Amino acid sequence: MGSGPAPFSEIGKRARDLLTKDYNYDQKFSLTIPSSTGMGLTAIGVKKDNIFVGDITSQYRSGSTTVDVKVDTYSNVTTKVTLTDLLPSTKAAVSFSIPDHKSGKLDVEYTRDRAAINSSIGLNPAPLLELAAAIGCSDVAFGGEIGFDTASSSFTKYNAGISFNKPDFSAALVLTDKGQTLKASYVHLVNPLSGTEVAAEMTHRFSTFENGFCIGSVHKVDPFTVVKTRFSDNGKVALLGQREWRPKSLVTVSAEYDTKATSATPKLGLAIALKP
Repeated sequence: MGSGPAPFSEIGKRARDLLTKDYNYDQKFSLTIPSSTGMGLTAIGVKKDNIFVGDITSQYRSGSTTVDVKVDTYSNVTTKVTLTDLLPSTKAAVSFSIPDHKSGKLDVEYTRDRAAINSSIGLNPAPLLELAAAIGCSDVAFGGEIGFDTASSSFTKYNAGISFNKPDFSAALVLTDKGQTLKASYVHLVNPLSGTEVAAEMTHRFSTFENGFCIGSVHKVDPFTVVKTRFSDNGKVALLGQREWRPKSLVTVSAEYDTKATSATPKLGLAIALKP
């Protein structure tokens, strides 16, 4: 990361990733086939209960242009065209889905030394407008985001947050849900040699005066094996094991048990990601 701040969406991301990333309680398989010619292919299949869904994504890169085309189980076709260096420090992307003619969207990202601005506008007569901005540096950043629905003339979201980041720890405070929820998160690198980290997130809802928390850890057993744990105030305990059995190919096993629902069976999930 450079000297500038990360986008607003990444405030608190380090703790969120430790507590939620890669946990999966379905059967998931993905295959990624890169190509030196600029054309890549990714196929993903997920079995949830007795339903199987999937999608196939092709990606083509040429210079500063990237084109992604995804086709899912329900024959929806989603296309995204991304242009980098269109203007100095600017990246733009146009996306749309077929047959949803109202799904068109233009995203613009502008990044400078002390600011990161992301904007989005729907390409339809009554668009949804979104704007997020963060200012600061790689160590300290604060910002906010708003969303406005022109069809109903109402705000869909307005959030704010601040983060403090160092190589061995990261802390963030985010006000979400239109100011109704306050989230505080902290992650600390306990042992750089083993990659052991611990994280905690506290949540307070002003409307109901409810408090919640979630704590977790990650530990590298060896350079190819990672173990994660998580415990929430609702009594759910989760465990994850991930093994890189060949470069960029991962096998992940996840389990979750609800200690307050003793009659419920534990949730088990398996994810296999192959990249030849």
